[in-house]
Amino acid sequence: MAEVTGIPAREHARALFLDVDGTLLEIAETPQAVHVPARLRHALTVAADREAGALALVSGRKISDLDALFQPQRFPAAGVHGLERRNAAGGFIEPAIDHHALDQARVHLTQMARSRPGLLIEDKRWALAAHFRKVPHLEDEIRAVMESLCRTLQPHFCLQTGKRVIELKPAVHSKRTAIASFMREPPFAGRLPVFIGDDDTDEDGFAAVNEQGGLSIRVGYAMPTVARWRLANVNEVIRWLAMPRQPHGRAISNLPL
Repeated sequence: MAEVTGIPAREHARALFLDVDGTLLEIAETPQAVHVPARLRHALTVAADREAGALALVSGRKISDLDALFQPQRFPAAGVHGLERRNAAGGFIEPAIDHHALDQARVHLTQMARSRPGLLIEDKRWALAAHFRKVPHLEDEIRAVMESLCRTLQPHFCLQTGKRVIELKPAVHSKRTAIASFMREPPFAGRLPVFIGDDDTDEDGFAAVNEQGGLSIRVGYAMPTVARWRLANVNEVIRWLAMPRQPHGRAISNLPL
């Protein structure tokens, strides 16, 4: 780890792109078990106001789930790892993908979950996620099944791995493509992109903002990353978002390039 230093001084207005689980919210045993604290709501309001509305949630969750979590707050958002998107004007963009392509995989995984208590299959319409946080000993079996299902759907679908989750999703959409789309639209266009995430599902987003000279920030210290900065944990993310000016402290560290 390089010397700990403050984040670069503000030279441009910023466009904030924020992962949710593990970044804004502590990860729970199931996606439904998370809690949105009042101080996070306050921090998001402060950050969105500071950046004139240029703040978007970029998550593996569906946008409808994000709205339910953060209501009455409603942000521009990209859901299902960039598959669906709502821009700042409220326009909703869905992929031209036939979700029935996943029907056989959907049936197979549903049957599998019935015989393996603790395995949770999350149906996101265009994607299927197998959560095994409660049954980590099944990881190898689940991975093998997901790889087998994916082979029947290639090249149109691929696997996305995260923290105790493996997801079968369309290959052409990602957090990278979502961020790129936002950056072509107001109020994000012309601003310096900042993306904060916490796991491997966020690496293509980090790469996207790196290419644009932005700030890529990974939460936690355990894994290698292309992100150039770190925040220690969810609490530090919330604290950073709520700051009216640039932080200069030991919470963020510069990574070697």
